[in-house]
Amino acid sequence: MAELKLCESDFRFMTVIWDHEPLPSRELVALCAEKLGWKKSTTYTTLKKLCEKGFADNEDTVVRSLIPREQVQAYESEYFVERTFSGSLPGFLAAFLGGRSISAEEAEELKQLIDAHREV
Repeated sequence: MAELKLCESDFRFMTVIWDHEPLPSRELVALCAEKLGWKKSTTYTTLKKLCEKGFADNEDTVVRSLIPREQVQAYESEYFVERTFSGSLPGFLAAFLGGRSISAEEAEELKQLIDAHREV
């Protein structure tokens, strides 16, 4: 899998793009000022960097993502579980739940996810 890891600020920037794409670059500047407190120069510098890395495209001043949010989330989740829990999904779930209860609906949803991804 290609490196899809983003630092926190780049992820927040991509979230603005994912939530509003396609969007004119001037609108991206306004949204980043409002949501991230960024100056125009910071927005354009970050956009250029993420275009070079293949995360976004700025063609004819229209900005689009090139990698779906879900793909980045999947990569980052897998990376986190591997690094923090030596790849143990049960270890991650135990730590994540931390003694908290889940509803019957959440338990059923998790069961369905597990069944759908179970090795045969």
